[in-house]
Amino acid sequence: MAKGYNKEESIDYGETFASVARLEVVRLLLAFSCMSGFKLFQMDVKSVFLNGIINEEVYVEQPPGFEDHQHPNHVYKLKKALYGHKQAPRQWYERISNFLLSNSYEREMIDKTLFIKKSNSEIILVQINVDDIIFCATKDSLCEEFVVVMQGEFEMFMMEELSFFLGLQVKQSKDGIFLCQSKYCK
Repeated sequence: MAKGYNKEESIDYGETFASVARLEVVRLLLAFSCMSGFKLFQMDVKSVFLNGIINEEVYVEQPPGFEDHQHPNHVYKLKKALYGHKQAPRQWYERISNFLLSNSYEREMIDKTLFIKKSNSEIILVQINVDDIIFCATKDSLCEEFVVVMQGEFEMFMMEELSFFLGLQVKQSKDGIFLCQSKYCK
């Protein structure tokens, strides 16, 4: 077990944040998508924090059930972040944002979890919230390309039409986008 809760700030680690999407920006993205006639899609990252790359040396004790009885006092050096590791959310966000930036996306200044890629008159918008990704584009083929690129780098759940994000139930139709927060309220 990583036991990240035992670490002390500025001694064992620096920043621990994971950028999360601002609800106001998500609502703006929904409104823009509706006005532009874009269909919103969503994907989930499998085992999100295991995708974070560790930039420093981190050692953990042997987890219960995986003890080496010949070497009970040995520890493991982590190659990837683990759940419980305080820097895991930040390291995941750094990895995915660097990946998007290296693929010609631009990070927006107001909300650092919103990425835009422009090519001639085409555009794709990508909103990241930890392991949830929503996106829309001027053409469905851009969304399909995005899925292929993301699944080539990360283990992702399949793309589907956006239906639930940050407590918002979303119903998309030709008449518009309808939102409901009954599950959130309950």
